[in-house]
Amino acid sequence: MRTFTNEWVRVVMKFRPCLLVAPALLAAPALAAGAAVSDSAAVHPAAWPAARSPEALTDPSTEARIADIMARMTLEQKVGQMIQADISTITPADLAQFPLGSILAGGNSGPYGDERADGATWARLVAEFRAASRQSGQGIPILFGVDAVHGHSNLPGATIFPHNIGLGAANDPDLIERIGAATADEVAASGIEWTFAPTLAVPQDLRWGRSYEGYAADPALVARYARAMTLGLQGHLTPGQPIPANRVAATAKHWLADGGTAGGVDQGNAAMPERRLIAIHAQGYPPAIEAGTLTVMASFSSWQGVKNHGNRALLTDVLKGRTGFAGLVVGDWNGHGQLPGCTITDCPATFNAGLDLAMAPDSWKGLFASTLSAARNGTIPQARIDDAVRRILRVKAKLGLLGPDPVERGNPQRIGTPEHLALAREAVAKSLVLLKNEGGVLPLRPGARVLVAGPAADNMAMQAGGWTITWQGTDTTAADFPQGQTIGRAIAEAVRQSGGEAVIARDGAWTQRPDVAVVVYGEHPYAEFQGDVADLAFRDLDGTQALLARLKAQSIKVVSVFLSGRPLFTGPQMNASDAFVAAWLPGSQGAGVADLLVAGKDGRPRADFNGRLPFPWPRDARSPVARPLFPAGYGLTYARSAKVGPVNEDPGIDLVAAANADTYLVRGAVPSPWRLNAEATVATRTVDLTAQEDARQFIWSGTGTVAIDGPAVNLTRELDEGFVLRLRWKIDAAPSGAFNVGLGGGRIDIGPQLRSAPGDKVIDTLIPLYCFKQAGADLTAVSNPLRMSSDKGASIRLRDARIEGTGHNISCPELVR
Repeated sequence: MRTFTNEWVRVVMKFRPCLLVAPALLAAPALAAGAAVSDSAAVHPAAWPAARSPEALTDPSTEARIADIMARMTLEQKVGQMIQADISTITPADLAQFPLGSILAGGNSGPYGDERADGATWARLVAEFRAASRQSGQGIPILFGVDAVHGHSNLPGATIFPHNIGLGAANDPDLIERIGAATADEVAASGIEWTFAPTLAVPQDLRWGRSYEGYAADPALVARYARAMTLGLQGHLTPGQPIPANRVAATAKHWLADGGTAGGVDQGNAAMPERRLIAIHAQGYPPAIEAGTLTVMASFSSWQGVKNHGNRALLTDVLKGRTGFAGLVVGDWNGHGQLPGCTITDCPATFNAGLDLAMAPDSWKGLFASTLSAARNGTIPQARIDDAVRRILRVKAKLGLLGPDPVERGNPQRIGTPEHLALAREAVAKSLVLLKNEGGVLPLRPGARVLVAGPAADNMAMQAGGWTITWQGTDTTAADFPQGQTIGRAIAEAVRQSGGEAVIARDGAWTQRPDVAVVVYGEHPYAEFQGDVADLAFRDLDGTQALLARLKAQSIKVVSVFLSGRPLFTGPQMNASDAFVAAWLPGSQGAGVADLLVAGKDGRPRADFNGRLPFPWPRDARSPVARPLFPAGYGLTYARSAKVGPVNEDPGIDLVAAANADTYLVRGAVPSPWRLNAEATVATRTVDLTAQEDARQFIWSGTGTVAIDGPAVNLTRELDEGFVLRLRWKIDAAPSGAFNVGLGGGRIDIGPQLRSAPGDKVIDTLIPLYCFKQAGADLTAVSNPLRMSSDKGASIRLRDARIEGTGHNISCPELVR
């Protein structure tokens, strides 16, 4: 999920730098764009696992109370219960006219427009919406949902746990239940009663950008975790009693097979037989339902070409029928708008298929009106509306929101408590997987002189990953988690405590020769869709391989701490390392890494490695992984070591052809396969912006154009998802006239905006792709993703240029045709 603002230029105030199941299925082609779909995918409910929500969710006294409420509701009030809006597009006052049943805060939404609001501010906003909802209609309070997917991850100061892939490596259901309880405690502490978690996907192609939201490739482990996390978040349901004030509603998601799409394409098509759909992708849901999950979220993706938001057989016949789910089914971010014949503001088909609550973040007003009309004319039967409202009220009853004495949530002192932080540190230590340890370089010995280097040595964003403070997580800093530690600082502190010396130097420079270097590096943050990749090669955007090679040439022992949301081909990096640790995306408590890597004063490990690979580690960059370097379940320990030796360094594919379809300038460098062209009137050179030689300066001595050109790439999917061209730069001298930015043949003049931009700060300029489309761009074959034209006198320092998903609803600057 995302959020919306009306901002197109933002000042950057702070800038820091086992085999997978059924590989044959992954070769199935994705459904062609625009292809006709039907209900031809046969579903046989009797073949699915039988389950049932606990009777505590539908006890007679609760059902009688719900029936009494519904008997007094108008049709407008019932339809309102079925619509959910985002806080960035609705105010509490709107509820007087539009009696909506639910509010969410998407990935980039914050109270009153502040993404870094504290828990008390969140609680105040929720209370305002709650009070407003009680004053309208039958006084039915709203449900408030948020993506607390690895701790209360929207909230600065919260406890951030490892992403699910790391928790899968721990293989510890008890740990998962405790994490669920701690997360619920902190979510409830901010006044919120519903989290959109856990993700029960079983990723089968790690090119999928949401792979790190899945626990493992093993459906059995996912099933164990489904029960554990549901019980952790909600506790055990009791008939006639609401769940406690320190518990919240869980959401089993995304129904169904979002981890099984062909090619690992986000929101794609799972083209597999029903038996595989059941055996692999459905196994987590019955345990979650029987544990009492109050909600299930429908997936953006399709099965056999039919979108899940409109698949009656799966939503109604299987989920509500065979598996006995009695709670509410919620949609994903405008997912209903992807159904044939639907728009985001008009879609009776999704409700008729079995969706109870449509997530309509910015489309809620139009969807309310059209759904009300469809209810009045019988397009949506009254029985279907009543079923949806009854399910929604069941959830509200179980959360203690109905009745004269509602359960009150909102105790900010429970956010980031010592016991929660200790639990996160434990989880980090249990999630790490030791893949290589030649010569016993680990643990780091007492008295050692240690260099901590690499782009992620002191980088909270890289260790926390996406869904942290913001949707993509790219601008998270250590300041967001004052009770956390970056990995580098935690290792340095542990080394000093054991009697050694430690220096943190991102570039690996040293004055006193170290005994060992710990290099922390890996993937940069990403979330859904933006994280999809063409292959499983690790893209070294920071020059880490050169750093490893330099340290190796200096005969310095090297420990690689690799941060990633999935196993990746890292043959060159592994061969350049004496030890290699898969640390996944560990979250805010970097001390959990230090606990395993640094020995105590007695020279003995403080703890041993426990983690095992939840997915196979690839031998090359091809996907799916047919012959892995390390199988799922692999992991060394200090007690049980093994020599790895040299590994394959050939990716097995043409990396240049597959890379950088959406990245055109990185830290001032133009990546392959793109090339920079500048007319003679534009001087260009490498300069410093936020670090050494991390930007490219362009100075116009006359009218001229700078262009980045290359092979044609298709950006229509990014267009459909509301992506932007992001330029991170500093305006040294604003243009006196037009400054045209072009993409795909469309041009936009941003001269007026640049003249009002601060000249002493790095800024982000965000231009939606639909603006270029309106200006005449052909996004089906973009071979010129960036062109900048200006007159004499303009001077800029451009650091990065890329296509990025931000979730912002941004208006277009003036168009040039």
